[in-house]
Amino acid sequence: MPLSSGVCYYSHTMPDMLVRLYDLPDHARYYEQAAAEGFALRRAEPWDRDRLREFVAGQFGGPWAMEAERAFNHTPITAFLAERGPELAGFAVYECTRRGFFGPTGVHKGVRGLGLGAALLFRCLESMSEMGYAYAIIGGVGPAGFYEKICGAFVIPGSEVSVYGSLFGLMEKAER
Repeated sequence: MPLSSGVCYYSHTMPDMLVRLYDLPDHARYYEQAAAEGFALRRAEPWDRDRLREFVAGQFGGPWAMEAERAFNHTPITAFLAERGPELAGFAVYECTRRGFFGPTGVHKGVRGLGLGAALLFRCLESMSEMGYAYAIIGGVGPAGFYEKICGAFVIPGSEVSVYGSLFGLMEKAER
């Protein structure tokens, strides 16, 4: 699995979505698929901070890396990792920008399509449910169809700019 830099695209039309944590679909198959492909899923540990920050910055950009690093401010850490051997293949975090929010999350482009994104998503959603949440918000969604299909999420009306409006503005200025 070669690692190469990726680019994260920000848009002003990335709505928030809502997930009913009390009514999640069966997701065991995603864990089984990840394991069959040789991936281990686990909660991040304190010593994973630098490694995760570097992976996220290299694959998805600095703003995502800053947001994901906030997962290490919680106990337990609110980040899950997907690894195959020593290689980090993906991540998912929650409770980073706002309480009750899932994300960001990402999978290395070389291993997309193997169910890792779904497996990481469900690890986080299960953890949020265990914390007592009935709902989770997926903020500033790019692939809305993915979340609709995988976990039954739906777009929150009027959320097109989301809490990430100021970030979108900063990203737009940086691109000029």
